[in-house]
Amino acid sequence: MPPEQLRQRLAELQAEHRALDEQIRRIPANPDDELEAKRLKRRKLQLKDCIGRLQDLLTPDEPA
Repeated sequence: MPPEQLRQRLAELQAEHRALDEQIRRIPANPDDELEAKRLKRRKLQLKDCIGRLQDLLTPDEPA
């Protein structure tokens, strides 16, 4: 995938990550919403991993 597309995908994932953060903050602290909060947090962690991998691909290797 070309670097331009990687950067675009990275921006999309970061936006989704921020949106999930907002959703999680808005969930009231009650047991009925606990399952939804866990689901959102799990997705947020998946996004964080994907963001890290894309950032690694965009960062040039440094000579040792």
